[in-house]
Amino acid sequence: MSAEFEQLVAEFEKFQSKIKQAETQFAKVGEMQSELAELESVAASPDRSVTVVAGPGGSVKDIRLSPEALRQQPQQLAAAILSTLHTAVADAARKQAGIVDAQFGGAFHTNVEEQVLEAQAEALGTTKDDLRSQMSEEPPQDTTRRPRNEDDFSEDTVLRRSDEPTAGQPPAGGNSAGDQFLKNLFDEEDH
Repeated sequence: MSAEFEQLVAEFEKFQSKIKQAETQFAKVGEMQSELAELESVAASPDRSVTVVAGPGGSVKDIRLSPEALRQQPQQLAAAILSTLHTAVADAARKQAGIVDAQFGGAFHTNVEEQVLEAQAEALGTTKDDLRSQMSEEPPQDTTRRPRNEDDFSEDTVLRRSDEPTAGQPPAGGNSAGDQFLKNLFDEEDH
């Protein structure tokens, strides 16, 4: 009976260990979701006339146009906006992959950031090294606030006025593909 008891104790300790491991992994998921919700990537056109702020999942948080941008031809401005938008969204995707890798890459022997870089390099007809060099090139953000002149629209963005409050983050736990991935991440039946 002593051997049976020791076996039961060993099984119980093994079970407790798995519970602690699962709790640790779920805590990491919460941390990762917070990091992803706060993620921002800022890109500016080469002449700095267009600035785009992208968020998680390819969301566009802001587009800022300088007075010089408004003097451009419509096709030229559209091309600058689109190019800058692509740059900001691509950088946000790489940052998201880096966050996932930092939390779970070692556990699943994956390198999501490297896979994203490969896919983007192939799609854009460039190299991974060129994309890596662009990752940390973010323009400085102007955080100074001046009193609003109601007749001056130069500080307005395409998406909202500069003095409008921004909406809060969407609640976590939606039904996006990313949320489904996280919900199924630790599903033991798949292994």
